[in-house]
Formats: sequence, C-alpha cells, structure tokens
Amino acid sequence: MDEPGRIAVAGKLLSDIVASLPNKEVEMTQEDSKVLLTCGSSRFELPLIPLDDYPQLPVLPEVTGTINPQLFVEAISQVVAAAGKDDTLPMLTGVHIAINGSHVEMTATDRFRLAMRTFEWEPVADNVEAKLLVPAKTLQDTGRSLDTHLNIPVEIAVGTGENIAAEGLFGLHADNRETTTRMLDADFPNVAPLLPKSHTAMASIEVAPLQEAIRRVSLLTDRNAQIRMEFSEGEVTLAAGADSGRATETLPCAFNGRDSFVIAFNPSYLKDGLGVVHTDRVVFGFTEPSRPAIMIPEPEELPEANEDGTFPTPETDFTYLLMPVRLPG
Repeated sequence: MDEPGRIAVAGKLLSDIVASLPNKEVEMTQEDSKVLLTCGSSRFELPLIPLDDYPQLPVLPEVTGTINPQLFVEAISQVVAAAGKDDTLPMLTGVHIAINGSHVEMTATDRFRLAMRTFEWEPVADNVEAKLLVPAKTLQDTGRSLDTHLNIPVEIAVGTGENIAAEGLFGLHADNRETTTRMLDADFPNVAPLLPKSHTAMASIEVAPLQEAIRRVSLLTDRNAQIRMEFSEGEVTLAAGADSGRATETLPCAFNGRDSFVIAFNPSYLKDGLGVVHTDRVVFGFTEPSRPAIMIPEPEELPEANEDGTFPTPETDFTYLLMPVRLPG
C-alpha cells in the first residue's frame, strides 16, 4: 500500500469485477471522485460513494462462544437447504439456533421439509441459553465465504449473561473478518412434535446411485410433481409418469419392517436432502405413506425392532424430515 486511506464504492459491482479479472496484480488508485482499477490490460473507473453517506457499522456484540469453522460451514449447508424463501412467512426464512450450554441445535423448515443439525461448541459460559432466528440467506452467504482451511475457531457474538440477543444482532468474527446481521423478529414454529420417535419400516440405500436414478426418472415427472418409491425386500423401485411417458428404475436396498411400502416425494426436495446427508448411504424411516419420513446418515448399526415391531429412531446429529406427496387414490 502506497498511501493509507478510506474510500467507499459499490460493493457488489466491485466484487463482480474482481471475480472476472485474470490472475494478475490489481492496482487501485483514487482520482478526485472516482477510483481507477487496473489489472493487466483491463481498466475500470468506478464512482466513489461519499463516506458521509456510508452507514455506521454496528458494534459486534460480546462473544458468546466459538466453533470449529469446518463444523459450522457443514451445519449451515445442511440446514439452509430446508429454509423457506417466502418473505410473507418471515419466521420460515430463518435458521433457528437453540443454544443450551455446549449443545447447539440448528433447524430450518419451509413446511414441506425440515432439516435439523446438532453439534457441540465452546461457550464462554457453561450455563448459556439462547434461541436465535438468523436469516438463512445471510448464514448461507457467510458459510460460503468462510475460509475453512485456516482452522481458526469462529467466534459467535450475540452477547453474554442477561444481554444475550438483547441487541437483536447476530455477530460473527473469523480471523480478520467481522459480520453482523439483524436477526428476525418472529416466532419459529415448534417442530419437535413433527419428528417421529419410531418407525414401522426402515430402508438403507447407497446415496450416489439413488441420486442418479432420481435424476433420470424425474425427467418424466409432470412439473416436478412426484416420484414414487416402492420398497420391498432387497430393492426399491422408482417410478414417475406424465403425458409424455413413464420411467422406472430399480436399485438394491436393505429394507425391514414390512413386506412392501409405497410412498411418493417431490423429487427436488428429495434430491436436496440426499445432497446434504454427507455419507455414502442414507437411512429412511417410515410410519405411513401419508406421514412425514426421515432421512438420516447411516449409523454404524441400524436399530433392532421393538416388541411391537416398530424401529426407534437411531441416534444422529442430522435429520432431514420430508413430507410425502399424496398418491392418486
């Protein structure tokens, strides 16, 4: 740097320009009311924004705890897949973060699916408790931009003691970067009753072949309406049909609890869930074809059936709950 100073320019435009530049040295120079940006033979002139017009940045709240960056980014990617995008329902556009001492639970739902991830972190106080609702889009952008290779703990700052979340700000500090965002002023729904504690049938399937089969079969769905899954001993058959034709594909799977089971899902929601399971195999838990099903990473051991023939939900740190699509008839 030849000369220290402060300038303000349009951030999104500057980001787009820098992202398109070649891998060469970039030079920025201020001239009167504009800034010149040169890189190789490329040259850009950007108007300056008066510093008086730039809003005052909020002060980061007190640090509440720290978390491993890789774990934080993974948890964000898993739950934001289920967050809503309808701004008329603001409580569903956020990620609910429940903190209870060293235990953290992140949840998001758009009414059609739900994603929940639990993990441990390092709070500054063992008795810390908080319930936060952070915009999912902000968390997603933050997760994508964090440098997980630095392995420097991420500090979450929402205050301490009686002042937790009192300012309505969610703060994050990582290395030389600080981010603050206004939390959503809305009540997140109670989703605990939606999560089944037992299942009448369970299936274990390899993720990659299932993703490919869904991609192929869903080409014949009518406006992404539904993909039918018929489970039986040792296999699952995927089927979809529309005016343009019909497609089926059969894959091997481990299936227990019933002779057969038929259920249908929105293929996009199904693919979203499979994309964030992060294991080679996924386990489905079913109750009834009209009731929500769960998808979880395959545990080391699948549960044995209870005396009544049902299967308890395995211990897991990630659950993806998916509402089925009603089958014809």
